[in-house]
Amino acid sequence: MRAMLHVVLIEPEIPPNTGNIARLCMAAGARLHLVEPLGFSLEDRALRRAGMDYWREVDVRIWRDFAALRADAGNAARFFFFTTKTRRLYWDAAFREGDHFVFGRETKGLPESLLAAHEASCLTIPMQPGARSLNLATSAGIALYEAKRQIAMAS
Repeated sequence: MRAMLHVVLIEPEIPPNTGNIARLCMAAGARLHLVEPLGFSLEDRALRRAGMDYWREVDVRIWRDFAALRADAGNAARFFFFTTKTRRLYWDAAFREGDHFVFGRETKGLPESLLAAHEASCLTIPMQPGARSLNLATSAGIALYEAKRQIAMAS
């Protein structure tokens, strides 16, 4: 299998966000991982509409929990956890093919236990004071295309 980047959504809640991220992953040649429980059905019209006609071309995997994904990825796999609860900026990380970018639920972000267990791998996208968060699809796009930029520059 060819190396690729991975976008991981832990318990996504909003169908159009997931649909937009699916379209993003297809366009970028990345795999989308959805970790259950999902806040919607994969048959949701809003999900399909946001993913447009690309949905059938998306490389998507569904996982019962994060531990199952982590085990399948293997010990060498690198995971980066995006959160507003760290000071390490995403552009300070050196990304490479095979990396996984993990995002939490739209309303709560990633679970505190997951952040605590992976503190050294937490990254943030800087925002102006007073901004609470960015849209999930926007955040995934920022991370994914920064990784693609870094990988292209290293080639």
